Amino acid sequence: MSENIENKVKETLEEIKPKIQADGGDIELVAIENGVVKVRLKGACVGCPMSALTLKQGVESFIKKKIPQIKSVEAVQ
Repeated sequence: MSENIENKVKETLEEIKPKIQADGGDIELVAIENGVVKVRLKGACVGCPMSALTLKQGVESFIKKKIPQIKSVEAVQ
């Protein structure tokens, strides 16, 4: 993945972070591999039953709208 894509993903995550932090959680970029963004959920997101929904319907859909080259977003430990 190009450095340009990585920068776009980082910028997009910065836009999302305040919403996640407002609920006591956080998110950080771990890697981008073959169009898959790997993130680490932290804080209140860890163990939250809604985190999978937030990740797919919130974070993933927002990133894919802004950066069409991204195929999916996955949480890693």
